[in-house]
Amino acid sequence: MYLAGDVGGTKSLLALYREDEKNFVPVKKERFVSKDFSSLEEILSVFLKDCEQSIKSATIAIAGPMVAGVIKTPNLPWIVEEKKIKSFLGIERVFIINDLLANAYGIQTLSSEDFFSINTGIEDPTGNRALISAGTGLGEAGFIYKDKNLTPFPSEGGHCTLSSETELEFEIFRFLKKKLNLSHVSVERVLSGKGLENLYHFFVEEKKLEGISKDVLKEKPLVVAITTEGLKKNSKAATEAVFQFLSYYGSEAGDLALKFLATGGVYIGGGIAPKILEAFKTDLFFKSVCEKGRLKEVLEKIPIKVILNEETALRGAAFFSKKSL
Repeated sequence: MYLAGDVGGTKSLLALYREDEKNFVPVKKERFVSKDFSSLEEILSVFLKDCEQSIKSATIAIAGPMVAGVIKTPNLPWIVEEKKIKSFLGIERVFIINDLLANAYGIQTLSSEDFFSINTGIEDPTGNRALISAGTGLGEAGFIYKDKNLTPFPSEGGHCTLSSETELEFEIFRFLKKKLNLSHVSVERVLSGKGLENLYHFFVEEKKLEGISKDVLKEKPLVVAITTEGLKKNSKAATEAVFQFLSYYGSEAGDLALKFLATGGVYIGGGIAPKILEAFKTDLFFKSVCEKGRLKEVLEKIPIKVILNEETALRGAAFFSKKSL
């Protein structure tokens, strides 16, 4: 039995899997609100309370960089130590890995129905690949092709400096720097759930555009209201926020594709993209991907897909456990 986890700043998914031929079959699966718990051990304790199955390997994917067996979660007040989780579970084969690394492994377990194609392109089967994932935060990872295999690797590219090319983007940069009192404005400040809210506030406060009605805000969390009202064009500020988010997303995806030379393809993960899929069907995202000057033709040939399966990281954690045996 494999224990798999996908722990994010908003939600945590845990599952027990058994392997059936080439597939992972869930025996038990549960979703938790991450902020309701003070530690990973507390969530595990609740999930495994009545568990009688023998666990031979566990992999927990967490948003954040792993340093010397420890992850300090950027969107939760937790410190997760691999050796403590081993002691808690009472098994030796326990792995704490970056959530985007788990997503990258999980992609290898998906079928064609789990993707929406933005650009078919011309896939290079021996080329590197890239994964960019906006959700609670912004995650980025890559796959390097070596010895006839694709090997995923994590990064913390979402915390790199936000670049600006248009006057509007310079205005947004200055707004964020001042409003949030930041010495460093990262890409994550515009490409995440909070990032989408930041963009909305910019268009309301700086551009004085029509905001979302109070009645809608009483019924929905702000980030949900921005996406729903923005796509319906019920609020000018929300609509501009969604499309500026899309422009930033495409630009960062293009940057990542160039940095990793991802001729094998770029995957768009995270919880936001599937919720605004209609916006991805416009040409704004792909246009922003390709606007990279002299290498535009290279980017136009790269396949780009949105991941629709929200359990990709969970499946990837189980896959990682299997590979570790």
